Amino acid sequence: MEKSVKEANESTSVVWKKTGCALCPQNCGLEVLVENNRIIKVKPDKENPRSEGYCCRKGLNIAYYVHHADRLTHPLKKVGNDFVRISWEQAISEIAEKLGKVVNDHGPRSVAFMGLAGPTCASEAAYGLRMLKNLGSQYYYNALAAELTGIFWSYGRMLGKQYLGTIPDDHQTDMLMIVGWNPWMSHQMPQARRFLQKFSKDPDKLLVVIDPRRSETAEKADIYLPIRPGTDALFTRAMIAIIFQEGWQNQEYIDLYTGGLEQIKPWFIDFDVHEACRVCGLEYDVVKEVAHLFATRKSSLHQDLGVLMNRHSTLTTYLQNILLAICGRLLVPGGNVVPSSLVPLGSHTDERKDKYWRTVQTDYFPVLGIYPPNVMPEEINNDHPERLRAVITTQCNPLRSYADTTAYEEAFGKLDLLVTMEIAMTETARMADYVLPALSAYESWDTSYLQFTFPEVYMQMRRPVVEPVGEPLELSEIWTRLADEMGFIPPIPEALYEAAYKSRTEYAQALFSSVQADPKLMGAMPFVVAKTLGKAMGSVQLAWTWAILQVASGEFRENAVRAGFKPGANLSDDIFQAIVDHPEGLWIGKADMNNNLASIRTEDKLINLYIPEVEDWLLSVTPQIEEQQLQLDEQYPLILMAGRHMDLNANTSMRNPEWNRGRRACSLAMNPADAERLEMVDGQKVKVTTEAGAVEIELEITEDTRRGQVIMPQGFGLEYNGEVYGANVNRLTKNTNRDRLVGTPLHRFVRCRVEKH
Repeated sequence: MEKSVKEANESTSVVWKKTGCALCPQNCGLEVLVENNRIIKVKPDKENPRSEGYCCRKGLNIAYYVHHADRLTHPLKKVGNDFVRISWEQAISEIAEKLGKVVNDHGPRSVAFMGLAGPTCASEAAYGLRMLKNLGSQYYYNALAAELTGIFWSYGRMLGKQYLGTIPDDHQTDMLMIVGWNPWMSHQMPQARRFLQKFSKDPDKLLVVIDPRRSETAEKADIYLPIRPGTDALFTRAMIAIIFQEGWQNQEYIDLYTGGLEQIKPWFIDFDVHEACRVCGLEYDVVKEVAHLFATRKSSLHQDLGVLMNRHSTLTTYLQNILLAICGRLLVPGGNVVPSSLVPLGSHTDERKDKYWRTVQTDYFPVLGIYPPNVMPEEINNDHPERLRAVITTQCNPLRSYADTTAYEEAFGKLDLLVTMEIAMTETARMADYVLPALSAYESWDTSYLQFTFPEVYMQMRRPVVEPVGEPLELSEIWTRLADEMGFIPPIPEALYEAAYKSRTEYAQALFSSVQADPKLMGAMPFVVAKTLGKAMGSVQLAWTWAILQVASGEFRENAVRAGFKPGANLSDDIFQAIVDHPEGLWIGKADMNNNLASIRTEDKLINLYIPEVEDWLLSVTPQIEEQQLQLDEQYPLILMAGRHMDLNANTSMRNPEWNRGRRACSLAMNPADAERLEMVDGQKVKVTTEAGAVEIELEITEDTRRGQVIMPQGFGLEYNGEVYGANVNRLTKNTNRDRLVGTPLHRFVRCRVEKH
């Protein structure tokens, strides 16, 4: 292979190397100083074109993600209550045999995979999903369905494909309305704090924040609406009603680009907006002002977990999309736009088609091909003949990351087979029958194909910066070995192996000829590439990036040319070589900024405003009904917000608590008035109880928290070196407290009580 690929793997004893953060989807560029095969210092990479020297303290602490006592080094098998080290050959052979037996005895519905792609390590998804398909199963569970599938379902109906989610056009918007999002802490956009500082200080820009908590972002807002927890759907219906009642809608846009106005308009014309604002805890005149500004400015909207994990989750995002559409702010410059990418976020799985399975016990359907993690415990813990019996997890830790830890523990204990492929001995791994060690993000080639930027398309292929200890493998390599053992890979021509070691041009020609001669190879393409080009390159995941570029869409190719690449037969290979030659990352495409409406994929080529399945749900969101349903009782008089973004929590792969030494990382935030009423003081231990369970945690009294609401961060309660660090909030979240349509957990509205310990 090319010299630059080989050189990227060379190392010296002490050297700075370029990489990217693997702890959130922003993938900020980093430089790491490596000495004696350890990362000893980290700094932001000023040459990274996307982050430009920006990163948060999480990125600066990635050494704790790579080097810690819980790292897995060899395949393990549970024997009794202990794990014993085994060879890769034994592990793959035994897992293949047991997996095959489960399918043969109970059918393909008895098998599910969970994870398969992290926010920064996406390559394995193609391998895991191909393996799942070979087994005959459709049951793929992923964290996306714990957060985002409601809004993507809505976009699927309105724009025609579920993967057509939008982001604000930050470059051109002059009004950004933020709902349930605290970007100062959760980022979710390039250089979040830099952007917010600049945007909030610009006299020609308007920042509006809608959040029960006066967050760090709310402090910078031009207009802040302290909405009552759980009333986002009611509030959005009121906003739309005001716009229709005042005649502020963009009728020209509606006439040209939307359909279904006559079906939805009656939902809003006679709606009591004054009473709705009262129930939301907001002043009508302020809501009316915000509605007018949103309808008349170059506005955009960004919602986050405060909406996506709250009451009426899917319905609220649908209403927000209606709001954007009637104001003419959908798919236009400065509004909400569909970002371009090399590959789509997922597959379009329209549940109205019989070919897509529903879960056998809970009757949930997939969105983007993904099933909601909240239902998995019930899908295991039942007597249905096709219940889940075998689960393979990768890049996820459901016993800490998903709702209802207790339900997951009980369910996983009833599986016939649990396999975990992971970099660390997580809580989930401790329950597994087999634990397979994976290379970390800094020991392997990998990337995120979904960067959510507009109009540019960004990519950074991280390469190994340290050598692994022991025998961990790339996740894609593990899947390939398992597929090979189960006989899912057809015979590969010797000529294809030989071509892989000559040049990529010869390999491409040989691959095309091989598939023509044996079409079965196409169905096993990820594994074929892994065993041939992956061997030659020394990385399955690097080879797969090359393969993806060869079949990139025409739209992506146009974007690449717009970004400066030369059109022609060598375009894909030129992009691949540029990716390899730029460890700091680069722009590989640029969308047409003025033609985002071409993204629409509905049959009539219009934005479909009317979704009949949610009409009754929407009409039930009235001030009277909401006021009744929002009432709390003596048993659970407070609302727990299960999740708090801050500089001190990352994901459960950050297992070593040393990265937060001396900091107050895991506490329960409470308003001073509630603390005084309960006769509690800052720093004391308290007991939090919900219908799901109870935990003990340190109390933090702060004015930042709304009265009647308490806040607890996620990502703690980890077992490290025999001790538990912090409290696990998912002991308090019930898996059945979920969105009625797509199953996303309602973590931002959990009824609870807090008592002295």
